Amino acid sequence: MHQRSGANVRPSELVIIVHGGAGDWPSKLHKQGLSGVGIAADRGFRILSKGGSAVDAVEAAIVVMEDNPVFNAGRGSTLNLVGEIETDAAIMDGKTLKGGGVALLRDIRNPIKAARIVMDKTDHVLIAGEAARKLALANGLAKS
Repeated sequence: MHQRSGANVRPSELVIIVHGGAGDWPSKLHKQGLSGVGIAADRGFRILSKGGSAVDAVEAAIVVMEDNPVFNAGRGSTLNLVGEIETDAAIMDGKTLKGGGVALLRDIRNPIKAARIVMDKTDHVLIAGEAARKLALANGLAKS
């Protein structure tokens, strides 16, 4: 058994941990936030339990959070200094050490999917701004 953060986990057990953010939430959003984290974890866990990859599970969990306006991700992102939503996302495959990210992305519903495209379909690690938006749209991602 391995012990981390007080939890005992057998090496063969599937585990996914979802973190909903480090900031303070208004008390009226606590229930929604906890529910959202649970839904995200369940989505990722289902992929793992069916033999899916950790990267697929993480991406799916983050999509749930990006689609939930309670979280500072995707739809719920904090506005920039001029009052617009610009999103960033990154993903990495621990087996291959490949990674991909997007920054300053506008008008794309799920930035994590764009980051995955950068990782899987380009030789880049990070693409930003309009170039990231064009790549996302060229690969069929939905606008926000």
